[in-house]
Amino acid sequence: MKKRCTAVLLAAGSGSRMKSDIAKQYMLLGGKPLIWYALHVIEESSVIDDCVLVTGAEDISYVQEEIVERYGFHKVDTIVAGGKERYDSVYQALKVIESGEMRVRNRDGYVFIHDGARPFLTEDILRRDYEAVKTFRACVTGMPVKDTIKLAGQDGCAVQTPDRNFVWQIQTPQVFETALIIEAYKKLTKEKERWQAEGMSITDDAMVVENFMFLPVKLVQGSYQNIKITTPEDLVIAEAFLA
Repeated sequence: MKKRCTAVLLAAGSGSRMKSDIAKQYMLLGGKPLIWYALHVIEESSVIDDCVLVTGAEDISYVQEEIVERYGFHKVDTIVAGGKERYDSVYQALKVIESGEMRVRNRDGYVFIHDGARPFLTEDILRRDYEAVKTFRACVTGMPVKDTIKLAGQDGCAVQTPDRNFVWQIQTPQVFETALIIEAYKKLTKEKERWQAEGMSITDDAMVVENFMFLPVKLVQGSYQNIKITTPEDLVIAEAFLA
């Protein structure tokens, strides 16, 4: 029997690197807001049952009326205000999932955390992630790197060249057992002062599970088209993919 799957869609970015006054998640791509694409896949997916959408506090009414209601995204259960950092936004969504305030509570299912700025999510990716998380409890989408990678020292000189056969570029969704990711974020929040003092930078959800639950995270093949729209150049590439 399939377990319940809740998507957490992160769309609280500012768009500063896009050099635009419009937050990137609302910029038009092919005539539709950028976050429309991931929401559309979630809406049509046989894997995902519901969605918590995270956006800026000032944008909640706009997103509810102009995106969720306008395009009929019925799987969006809740829209919640994000925090200052990505991990703050994720935790706000997880607290909603844990609270039981959603239409159907996700007690022992899975949480799919996805960047709203990645428009090329597919049903195939969601299916591969679902099959992996059932076995490994935690998995992340990614792809093997194509280029040679160099690790740099503080002087800007190369100090190591890792074997690219073992180097992956990480994407989203990142998928976890519900109880596992909630507990991991609780520990992260509780120990926030310590890990900040140690200079730890939390850049994705897998790091939280790796560092606070000590659980290996399975890598699952995504797609080279599953890019994150961060700069104006990315938008040009995205338009090409759509064409």
